[in-house]
Amino acid sequence: MSSSFPASSPALLDLDLRPGRPPVLQADSVGGMGWDEYRDALRAAVVRHGAVLVRGLGLRDAEDVADVFRGLATTLMTEREAFASRQSYSEGVYSSSTWPANQPMCMHHELSYAVEFPSLMMFACLGAPTDGGATAVADSPTVLAALPRGLVDRFEREGWLLTRSYNDEIGATVAEAFGTEDRAAVEGYCRANAIEFQWQPDGGLRTRQRRAAVVRHPLTGQRCWFNQVAFLNEWTMAPEVREYLVDVYGPDGLPFNTRFGNGEPIGADVVDLLAGVYDAHTVREPWQAGDLMLVDNIRAAHSREAYSGPREVLVAMADPMRAGA
Repeated sequence: MSSSFPASSPALLDLDLRPGRPPVLQADSVGGMGWDEYRDALRAAVVRHGAVLVRGLGLRDAEDVADVFRGLATTLMTEREAFASRQSYSEGVYSSSTWPANQPMCMHHELSYAVEFPSLMMFACLGAPTDGGATAVADSPTVLAALPRGLVDRFEREGWLLTRSYNDEIGATVAEAFGTEDRAAVEGYCRANAIEFQWQPDGGLRTRQRRAAVVRHPLTGQRCWFNQVAFLNEWTMAPEVREYLVDVYGPDGLPFNTRFGNGEPIGADVVDLLAGVYDAHTVREPWQAGDLMLVDNIRAAHSREAYSGPREVLVAMADPMRAGA
C-alpha cells in the first residue's frame, strides 16, 4: 500500500463485532484520540478485519465527506477504466456507479482488472434508501478457501480475461473510461497498461486484458481471491438484458464479459458457484445517513444490493497499488 503504519502498534478501537455484519465503530468511542492516532488505528482495523463501518460521524454533505476521505487516505485516485459512469463531486470523490436500483451489483474488488488499483475503498452515506442498498462485504481469503481446489488451480495457472466493447449507447464510453476521446492517448494508455485493443469500423473500441485471479495481501501475506470474474460475466446479467444485448451487439460485442485466462468461455455453472460462495460469506449492515465505511480492497470484496427509495453514497478509491508490486 502507498501508506504505512507506524512502527508502534496503533491504539485498538472498541469495535462492535457481531456475526453477519462488518465491525462497527461508534465515533463517540474515540473522542479522546487525536486525528493522526485515530487514522492509524482505523486503518489498522481495516487491515485486520477487511472492513469497518464508522457510525455517528454526522457527515452532512460532500464537503464533509471529502475532508474525511482526504484525512484517512494518503492519495485519492482518479478513476480510469470505469465500467459505469459516476458523478464527480471533487477531485477523487465520486458518486457510486450508475446502476439500476432494482439490480444488485455483485461482489467484486474495485478495478481488479486494472494494472493500478485502489488498496482502500471509502464509502460515505449522505442519504440512506428506504429499503435495501447495503454495501455488503465478503472476506476474500475465506472465499478462496471455500472454492473448489481444481477451479482455483485453473485460475491461478491461467488468470482471467476481461473483454470490453465500448460504444456510446451502453456502459461507460471511451471518454468516461479513459478520460479522453483522443485515439492516440487511448492507445498509449492501453499499451502502458497491458491492454490489447482494436478499433471497430463504426468507431467503437474493443479491448482484452488478462489479469491474476489470486493475489497475496501486501501487508498480511494472505492469499486472496481478487478479481471481477463473476460480476462482469455475461451470466450475471438479468436473462432478458443478456438476450437483448447479444441480439443487438452479438456475443462478442457485449459491453463487458469475462473468460478463463486461456480465452475459453466461463459457463453459467461457474458463475453460479462463485455467487453461491460469496452469498455464504457475505456480511452487511444497512446504511444510516452520516455513516462511513472503509474496505480493504484486496482483503474484502464488496457489493451493492438492490434498493428502493433515494440513495446517496459517495465513494473514493485510495492509495493505489500496481499489480505484482
